[in-house]
Amino acid sequence: MAAMVIDTMLPRSGSHIKKKEDTENKDNLWSSILAEVQNSGNNKLPSNKNLLVIGDNESGKTTLIAKLQGVEDPKKGSGLEFAYIDVRDDYRDDQARLAVWVLDGDPGHANLLRFALNAERFPNTLVMLVAAMTTPWAILDQLQAWAELLGDHVDKLNLNNEVWQRCRQQNVKKWQEYAEPGDELDPGSPMRRTSRNLDEEGTENLPLPEGVLTTNLGLDIVVVITKTDYMSTLEKEHDYKDEHFDFMQQWIRRFCLQYGAGLFYTSAKEDKNCDLLYKYLTHRIYSLPFRTPALVVEKDAVLIPAGWDNLKKISILHENLQSMNSEDYYRNVIIQPPTNRKNVTREVEIQAEDEQVFLAKQQAALSGMKDPTRSPTTRNQASMGPIVQVASPNKKLDPKGTGNTPSGEGVLANFFNSLLYKKSGSSPGPPGSPASVGTSPVKIEGGAVDKTAMRNDAAAELDRITRTKKIPPADLNSSSEC
Repeated sequence: MAAMVIDTMLPRSGSHIKKKEDTENKDNLWSSILAEVQNSGNNKLPSNKNLLVIGDNESGKTTLIAKLQGVEDPKKGSGLEFAYIDVRDDYRDDQARLAVWVLDGDPGHANLLRFALNAERFPNTLVMLVAAMTTPWAILDQLQAWAELLGDHVDKLNLNNEVWQRCRQQNVKKWQEYAEPGDELDPGSPMRRTSRNLDEEGTENLPLPEGVLTTNLGLDIVVVITKTDYMSTLEKEHDYKDEHFDFMQQWIRRFCLQYGAGLFYTSAKEDKNCDLLYKYLTHRIYSLPFRTPALVVEKDAVLIPAGWDNLKKISILHENLQSMNSEDYYRNVIIQPPTNRKNVTREVEIQAEDEQVFLAKQQAALSGMKDPTRSPTTRNQASMGPIVQVASPNKKLDPKGTGNTPSGEGVLANFFNSLLYKKSGSSPGPPGSPASVGTSPVKIEGGAVDKTAMRNDAAAELDRITRTKKIPPADLNSSSEC
């Protein structure tokens, strides 16, 4: 019986073990599924990343961001602009929006930095310092001024000391772990061996190269020099040589070493390095791959990732400096050209004349005329001889010279009135001749007047006017003597 009991119990024990193994496998399956889901969730692009862009006005900040966005018509704002860049990870089929803050170039708006860069956003923010090649003499001063302003703002942030130290250490680690594209796959490359040593020994035991991260703000920084297409204009109009651009580059690269920054020369107009800048930003912010090596051959398309450069590589540029020294003061070599004031056109301000002054001038001009009643045409013809204004056929002249008509012209008025009231039966004569007027009396205001006496008076008056004004006698005098 005991053997039978044992035999019957054995199968039951085996089935129990099998069920236990199935349960464990099932639990392991669920664990693997949950782990896979968790890992896929961790691999998604974070949505809390920020890009802060600072630099002087007219440095091309808005145009550069529009180029990174793929926007053709950039809209420039004021104060603190906000935009976003769509970032896509083709490997994981994921996408995210990178928040972009563009600060106005006026340092007076520095107080707005508190909205773009606060203690919460600090660990997730990359800063882009922008300067333009259109003002090469001011590039170094602008970069230093904005870096100091950024440092002052960081000092005022209420950052946790642990977060602050971790961000600073990440800057050091990123610099030291840099490897040339392709070297990360070659175990024998010096850069790869350095990275392996960092993984084994830790970064804190290895000193940084000379001049690197001497000012560590705990922020990832990229320096962008825009409008490099203007270099050709500097060569033609301001006689810039290659050594001038090499001198500028070596100073800018020293600045980048100081803050542990990458360097890009870009031109949105000629589309130089804009795509590479986009890929580099996504690499630094989202750890997406970036496989472009440093480019230092073309002077208008320089690309230097953070971690590649050092003072020894910069010294190569010193060999091209002939008329200057590498340690010369920047503005003593890159001199701002004098402003050509002749080309500056200014609108002349015209002030309206006081109304009373204008009217007084007109009154003086009118009072200086001998006969204000004459038309401008009559005054212009005064040099041709004494011309008397004749009234229309329906209006008689004043023979007495009343009103504004001078008394000396009363005789002439009677004469011309006689021409207007000649009888229809009188014989015609030459124009303006007294013979063309009839011999009978003419009725005018004041009674009948002898026409012969009136002609003599008119002739005498014309002679008097001629002698007074010293004007050659008119044809009317000669005709009246006939």
